[in-house]
Amino acid sequence: MKNLTGACIIGQSGGPTSVINASAYGAIKTALEDDRITKVLGALNGIRGVLDDNLIDMAKEDPKELELMKTTPSSALGSCRYKLSDPSKDDTDYKRILEIFKKYDVRFFFYNGGNDSMDTCNKISKYLMENGYECNVMGIPKTIDNDLFGTDHCPGFASAAKYIATSLMEIYHDARVYDIGTITVVEAMGRNAGWLTASGALATYAGNGPDLIYLPEVAFDVNKFISDVKNIYDKSGKCIILVSEGIKDKDGKLISEYSKGEMKKDSFGHAQLGGLAAYLADALTEETGAKVRAVELSLLQRCAAHCASKTDVDESFMAGKAAVEAAVEGETDKMVAFERKYVCGKYKCKIKLLDLSEVANTEKKVPLEWINEEGNGIKEEFVEYALPLIKGESKVKIENGLPRFVNLKKG
Repeated sequence: MKNLTGACIIGQSGGPTSVINASAYGAIKTALEDDRITKVLGALNGIRGVLDDNLIDMAKEDPKELELMKTTPSSALGSCRYKLSDPSKDDTDYKRILEIFKKYDVRFFFYNGGNDSMDTCNKISKYLMENGYECNVMGIPKTIDNDLFGTDHCPGFASAAKYIATSLMEIYHDARVYDIGTITVVEAMGRNAGWLTASGALATYAGNGPDLIYLPEVAFDVNKFISDVKNIYDKSGKCIILVSEGIKDKDGKLISEYSKGEMKKDSFGHAQLGGLAAYLADALTEETGAKVRAVELSLLQRCAAHCASKTDVDESFMAGKAAVEAAVEGETDKMVAFERKYVCGKYKCKIKLLDLSEVANTEKKVPLEWINEEGNGIKEEFVEYALPLIKGESKVKIENGLPRFVNLKKG
């Protein structure tokens, strides 16, 4: 542990969420208030902002405007999906990062993101250590996918889960307006881990949810799926299905590739998913003759600040704050994580720190014992896990009947 004094850089990376700005604000506010941090710089568009020397002085922003970050969705500093090479093969980017750090006397680096972002954070931390440059590096977690290793849950997940559950409850009522048979297929995000899709079980718990839920943790069979739907539809004339965009067959092929072929990939090699609900809806229309509607929740899952969980907002702010507090006390090469506690029967979230090398590129999936034996439903254990996380309503500032979001000068 090394107590340092100098400037800090805060960056955001990967897919945004409705609360990632709350984490950034927690870090920015705490850094601005600490005398050991001489300047607080925001990296525009994540690590690309560092490489391009595209940094802004956060002290020049209006404090009241900055406070609006707490309830503003997306990434106020801008994001990126930029994969750093292995430094043993190509250290060009790392040399540039070190050059920028030296230019501004950066002694603290905070990177706010998910799995790939923690990989970036880990690589930078190790490179700086190997090259003798003293800088405390901290990862601030973020991902609606809830798949970061070692943390009970991730900032952003609860708000997305609350939005999905709420939307499914609304769809449930809409689908029962007419006296004709209807089938609705809803597609939620989730590449390899089904946490988001499992949140549909919260709607079922409330009495207005999907009949069937399919996660990527269990191999998907189209014929069995059609049979499952028919069994319910034949009895009630209605069926709502929630599927994860990342479901695969027993051979590991994405079901969405059945109709679209091999999909384009991003810089991290991730397939750009989507279109699954439409494919399954077409298959059901052909097999049942029913009126089938496909609903893709898409980006709304990650930017619905109007439906954010207050618990999630507060914990996200806490994560950013904790990262700065740990770094100025000498911690480095760590990611902030959450630990679940119950005090007098009430849920409490505690901060812990994990080694970046443990977290980077490791996925946490929904426990198989939380999925029913048929692989088409979620057990009560998940509901008990998720309910405390979605509680409370975030208070978004309203002007003229519309939300007032942050507008940084970025000057």
